[in-house]
Amino acid sequence: MTKCKGNPLSRRNFLTVGAAAGLGLTMSDMFRLQKAQAEIKDYDFIEAKAKSVIHIYLPGGAAQQELWDPKPYSPIEYRGEMKTVKTNTGEYFSESLPKTAGIADKLCIIRSMTHGEAAHERGTHNMFTGYRPSPALKFPSFGAVVSHEYGPRKNLPPYVCVPNVPNEFAGTGYLSSSFAPFSLGADPASGGFKVRDLSLPGGVDESRFYRRRSALEAVNSYFAQKNESDQVAAMDTFYERAYSLVSSPEAREAFNIDAEDAKLRDEYGRNTAGQRMLMARRLVQAGVRMVTLTYGGWDMHNQITNSIKRQVPDFDQAFATLIRDLERQGILDDTLVMVSSEFGRTPKINKDAGRDHWPKVFSVALAGGGLKKGYIHGASNATSSEPELDPVGPEDLATTMYHQMGIVADKELMAPGDRPIEIVDGGKVIKELLA
Repeated sequence: MTKCKGNPLSRRNFLTVGAAAGLGLTMSDMFRLQKAQAEIKDYDFIEAKAKSVIHIYLPGGAAQQELWDPKPYSPIEYRGEMKTVKTNTGEYFSESLPKTAGIADKLCIIRSMTHGEAAHERGTHNMFTGYRPSPALKFPSFGAVVSHEYGPRKNLPPYVCVPNVPNEFAGTGYLSSSFAPFSLGADPASGGFKVRDLSLPGGVDESRFYRRRSALEAVNSYFAQKNESDQVAAMDTFYERAYSLVSSPEAREAFNIDAEDAKLRDEYGRNTAGQRMLMARRLVQAGVRMVTLTYGGWDMHNQITNSIKRQVPDFDQAFATLIRDLERQGILDDTLVMVSSEFGRTPKINKDAGRDHWPKVFSVALAGGGLKKGYIHGASNATSSEPELDPVGPEDLATTMYHQMGIVADKELMAPGDRPIEIVDGGKVIKELLA
């Protein structure tokens, strides 16, 4: 027998609608308000362990076997030509990371990362958003979400890319373009390094600068009344942040890598890896919430041993120095450092002495931000072809990162069309990683 669930337009509801109409609300407005109330969620407060994140991205697909997860007991066609180095925790990294082996007691390595996307673009999307790509929706990057949730601190952009936005998936996705990253526009390792648009143009003194700002505010106000589009609001936000940067000596100083002691710059390495990581440390120490930087090209289909020997030493020196420097500055526990790539490389060396794309298992290195130290999570099997223990998906990594920043990963943000979308869908906090 079918039960009558009652008429939603009862006498009481009609009276409610009538009262609402007296306030200028139509019946459709009333239904929208009721729907919005029904969709409100309660989110538990999460104490932030990490105030900032440094995301070091190795584009192209870094080989786990030649970095974090060597296989010394496998046949040579699987293990490759490189040997191992013993870390200060008794574990083993590839011999390509001797300096990093000396700070392994401060690291947290995931050796069981996995997903199903073997194409560069799709793998990159996974590792910048925590989502598989969708033809129906563009998802925001980690930095855009952090910018949305927290906003600027100390007149600095919340999300900075060094030296430039690394790919299309490092952007805002369905969020407003006002949450886009600020890009340096130049490499900190280059001679005469200067951040784009950070200083006043020639012939413009401070009084002229403030007159221009007042004029621009008047123009913005006029257009804001005529057009409420995202582009107008975003441009207004960009200008405000740009003015904050240009007008704040402290903010400008955060980008002044020349202020660092020469010996420290040498310790990092006077190269791309070293100076980008040093810049990242300066920025998070000054107040930037998330810095994304890239280093190298890791798509090593040919001659992988030679490529690793050529590229990794600068990374090894810079990364080990970054972790020690963050600790010396007293901000390692407040800063989550993450080294990732879109996927790993094939278990077996190919005919060109390289390795091809392999998303089934790869590694991510983490440090600081309230995570365990000297810890290896999960494992790949003997040939590094699949996870053997505790597989971790991009959604789990993203959820754990957000958790450490005090962001609830299943919180819903509003996509176009008033469509609520969770920051991360289906991920879980990897509790074994937490200190």
